[in-house]
Amino acid sequence: MEIGIDSFAAILPDPATGKLPSATERMAELIEEVVVADRVGLDIFGIGEHHRGEFLDSAPTVILAAAAARTSRIRLTSAVTVLSAADPVRVFQEFATLDLISKGRAEVVVGRGSFVEAYPLFGLDTRDYDDLFAEKLDLFLKLGEATNITWEGRFRPALRGQGVFPRPHQAQLPVWIGVGGTPQSFARAGALGLPLMIAIIGGSFERFRPLVDLYREAGMRAGHSPEKLKVGVHAMGFVGETSAAAKDAFFPGWAQLTTKIGRERGWSPPTRQQFEAMAGAEGAFLVGDPKTVAAKMLQVSEALGGVSRITFQMSTASLDTAAMKRSIELLGTEVAPIIREAR
Repeated sequence: MEIGIDSFAAILPDPATGKLPSATERMAELIEEVVVADRVGLDIFGIGEHHRGEFLDSAPTVILAAAAARTSRIRLTSAVTVLSAADPVRVFQEFATLDLISKGRAEVVVGRGSFVEAYPLFGLDTRDYDDLFAEKLDLFLKLGEATNITWEGRFRPALRGQGVFPRPHQAQLPVWIGVGGTPQSFARAGALGLPLMIAIIGGSFERFRPLVDLYREAGMRAGHSPEKLKVGVHAMGFVGETSAAAKDAFFPGWAQLTTKIGRERGWSPPTRQQFEAMAGAEGAFLVGDPKTVAAKMLQVSEALGGVSRITFQMSTASLDTAAMKRSIELLGTEVAPIIREAR
């Protein structure tokens, strides 16, 4: 099982003072987080894509390229690229360039995005939400297969054999499909034979098993081997010296951001009791001391019939930069060895 971190480059005000940290300082801290993850042997670091004031990740490939220049082993990916709102040609060029800079460590997770700000920002209609993704994914995958292609669709000017450059360092740029809870998204990923990254940010891990089974069944029906049908999980997670310390470091930022987003979506403000339940044995948060987190990760894999990758969404703990870096260290030096020995 590969182990990594996903960041949304969250920039949150201090809950006590309301003071917002400098965006420049937060970006520098984020790059340091990737450096620490590389040093302690984690497998993957992902940067999300949002177009909101709470996050600094509107240009993820730029952040990943800066991280590539300061790391040597860790793979670098998006988490996720909102392909529906982008030009697939430019996305391919950006990640191919990242792959050259990193000497073959780039990956891309593509999806439709759980926020919709990108659509009006780039002049797109949210009523075309799924059609945009399906068409642009088709083009993006074809760009990975050949330098010159002929292609035509509804939402982008046609290609008539033009070359798309540069080409990546790897023979083929790895592409994952990022999904939430829509059955059609799981079935589509399976039919295409692409690895699946599931965002599980609430409820329980077990409730996703029928959807994972649907993905695997769709893949097998389409003739793809089980080895191609990888499943990854993106989950809220944080590691501390003790479970109490991990929860105390993670909760304030999580509660603050969840309250803000919840206000927009009509959710009730989260409580500490709800958080404790999510961090407990039945919940979907991987928050605790190293042994607790490792045990829960193994349970996640068993519940979903085998998991190839788990990435921790730690962004909301960024209010405490020292605790954040220590969490990354603990994930690499104490949690990862338990997982690798068990597998």
